[in-house]
Amino acid sequence: MTGQGVTAKNAMFTGTLIGASGGVQIIRDLTSLHATLDRLRSGGGSVAMVPTMGALHDGHLTLVREAKRRADHVVVSIFVNPTQFGPNEDLSAYPRQEEADAKLLRAAGVAILWAPTVAEMYPAGFATSIHVAGVSEGLCGAARPGHFDGVATVVAKLFGQVRPDFALFGEKDYQQLAVIRRLVIDLNLRVDIVGVATARAADGLALSSRNAYLSAEERTAAVALPRALETAARAIESGESVAAALAGARAALTAAGFSRIDYVALCDAQSLAPLDSLDRPARLLAAAILGKTRLIDNIAVNS
Repeated sequence: MTGQGVTAKNAMFTGTLIGASGGVQIIRDLTSLHATLDRLRSGGGSVAMVPTMGALHDGHLTLVREAKRRADHVVVSIFVNPTQFGPNEDLSAYPRQEEADAKLLRAAGVAILWAPTVAEMYPAGFATSIHVAGVSEGLCGAARPGHFDGVATVVAKLFGQVRPDFALFGEKDYQQLAVIRRLVIDLNLRVDIVGVATARAADGLALSSRNAYLSAEERTAAVALPRALETAARAIESGESVAAALAGARAALTAAGFSRIDYVALCDAQSLAPLDSLDRPARLLAAAILGKTRLIDNIAVNS
């Protein structure tokens, strides 16, 4: 549910895409959504959900494939959520390519594409916001104030609308995953949150809708991000000081052409509290700007 965008043509349509493998039903209103879900569940089948903002790529389809493995029916939501965009982030420029996305979902065997309008999601008089303290406040939360409030609010609404048995999120957006896990625990929501390993290109770069914004030269340079994290993680595991390993990662990103480094940090894998030594399961996370594109990535660090 995270991202920033560039201008793209908005292709919107309604109905059901039918192919040899069946169809994905595109639903935009809650009444139809609930009726369709009731029919799907009538035989006792389970439902898995993959929340997205569209502009789908193989990283999203990896989540869909895992969702199909776990449940009888899969619902994918596409909703470009305005409440998670900051004042300097262009909501109107976020890529919208619903027709292409729906074709991918049809081929993947998805049952429902839940594509509500903003008015359906946030009707007149809407006045509720969810803040998940602690895990939301550093890292990307510090760089994008209010972002995770928007994420938590829309995800809570999506869970209430779909009532999935499982919900799948990529580990690439690791802080988002931590926020959602905390949300589900604190609000006693009856959904199993499944984190799925980051899907990567052959050279190691994490798959992301943002990668399309990189020039050819920037795309070549971008692989420095996963490589810097891998080098730092192995150094920390081998006993090098955390401070020295993080400094080395920052230096590698600067040398590769990243113009700004928002953070490179070693954190507790669950709470995301910063660590200065490796004495528990940890995550090494980074966010940096290459050209005009903000890239994020993370990897596990084992004590």
